[in-house]
Amino acid sequence: MIKYILSVDGGGIRGIIPAIILAEIEQRTKKPIAEIFDLVAGTSTGGIVVAGLCKKDKPQYSANDLVELYQEYGAYIFKSSFFRRSILSWFNCAQYPHKNIESILEKYFCDDTLQNTLSNVLLTSYDIQNNCPFFFKSWKEGNIKLKDALRATTAAPTYFIPKHLKIDQIDRVLVDGGVFANNPAACAYASGKRLFPNDDILLLSIGTGRTDRSIANSKRFGKIGWIKPLLHVMFASSLDAVNYQLDQVIADKYIRIQSQLKIASPDMDNITSKNIKFLQQEAKAMIEDNQKVIEKFCDVIS
Repeated sequence: MIKYILSVDGGGIRGIIPAIILAEIEQRTKKPIAEIFDLVAGTSTGGIVVAGLCKKDKPQYSANDLVELYQEYGAYIFKSSFFRRSILSWFNCAQYPHKNIESILEKYFCDDTLQNTLSNVLLTSYDIQNNCPFFFKSWKEGNIKLKDALRATTAAPTYFIPKHLKIDQIDRVLVDGGVFANNPAACAYASGKRLFPNDDILLLSIGTGRTDRSIANSKRFGKIGWIKPLLHVMFASSLDAVNYQLDQVIADKYIRIQSQLKIASPDMDNITSKNIKFLQQEAKAMIEDNQKVIEKFCDVIS
């Protein structure tokens, strides 16, 4: 028997790209994502996408609903005054107020818990207090609220302050899982093998667009100037490594949908209306570039 696993990368506002691709898959298969996949995994913005598609209580969301989330609330989530961005961020370690993203997570997920999902859900995070990765698993940490788990997985350093949670009597200070697994596909595969030890696995991994932007003028960076570029390298470097590993391990049972960004900004927080339109165009181009792969996958599902 084949078990289907979905993995979605991190990438801030670029999460609109996998949301559009998954909307295409829902439309072609005439099935909601939660019915197709036995396990879904996400890092950061990818976590919002997969959790939204597996939310059990009404209202249940389609991939198109999540596209609207990015269109309507992306600018609010990444809204910040110039004073906060330029001065305060160096004192409180956050460029954007966490209350904005928390209010959107509250609006979309209310008091839903991890165990109250339509499929197995895996969200990545990193515990900076105990120096270890932390995985939110719907089959294990079931009583944790989705909005809290999502707040943790989206707490990208310098963008939002960490999320403090007490889990199993342990105080944890959690940040974006992108610091070690911006592409959570390998984590998803490992969990899939444990959950379904006697089944074959087909893993679909969806990226948020890659960039070949280099870190130019590095000699001019002071200590503060290195923070954002270093974070970008950290988030980008794991993408290719995980892709290579899984391609070597499961090859024909691994599908990766990812393309180079041609017109949209790679910045996680570029929420201009112009860039959001560009991201939508990138998503359509990515669907076109991966037409045969998507068709084959949808045929198997249908």
